[in-house]
Amino acid sequence: MAGYAVNEMFLTLQGEGIQAGRRAVFIRFTGCNLWSGRERDRADAACRFCDTDFVGTDGDNGGRYDAGALVDRAVELWREGLEGAATRPFAVLTGGEPSLQVDAALTDALHAAGFEIAMETNGTLPAPPGIDWICVSPKAGTDIVQRSGNELKLVWPQPGVDYRAMEEWQFGHFLIQPMDGLSAADARQAAIRFVLGHPRWRLSVQTHKVIGLR
Repeated sequence: MAGYAVNEMFLTLQGEGIQAGRRAVFIRFTGCNLWSGRERDRADAACRFCDTDFVGTDGDNGGRYDAGALVDRAVELWREGLEGAATRPFAVLTGGEPSLQVDAALTDALHAAGFEIAMETNGTLPAPPGIDWICVSPKAGTDIVQRSGNELKLVWPQPGVDYRAMEEWQFGHFLIQPMDGLSAADARQAAIRFVLGHPRWRLSVQTHKVIGLR
């Protein structure tokens, strides 16, 4: 059986964080260690506010892949509609929790195809080798072991998170992102107030939702 269970793969623009607006192939892996992804389990999950479907392998370009086949499909997606000067292809490994599956074999294959690799992780597992851009999104009540990277993106508000301790971690950028959901407007205002009072942090918004991308 092929080694990687992928929920979906698609060409889009990165919607969040410092890389927002950048052309990217998103590779969404099935599975997470903080929630099963099924609504019946949400109330008991370590992360109850996830807004992503990562269950199964039946999304666009989903399936089970070995490293070579997965990278071949990522290359095909990157080339779709490509015009103008060549630039380094960019892949975002996400989930679910990609560090449950991503390994050196996959990152080596992506690098061999020329990709720059970003990963979005909850930080409860160490980042696999070969990641060029690490984004950690901590969840309250979890043990964060990946305390270094390029950006720390804290969904806000989250009762119980110690943002002061996080400021001691080794990240290039500290971001506050409003929590989506029924109280999204209140979360937006809370995030704005936080950043106004804590200028080390910057506001990150989910621009893909504003402009109608996934």
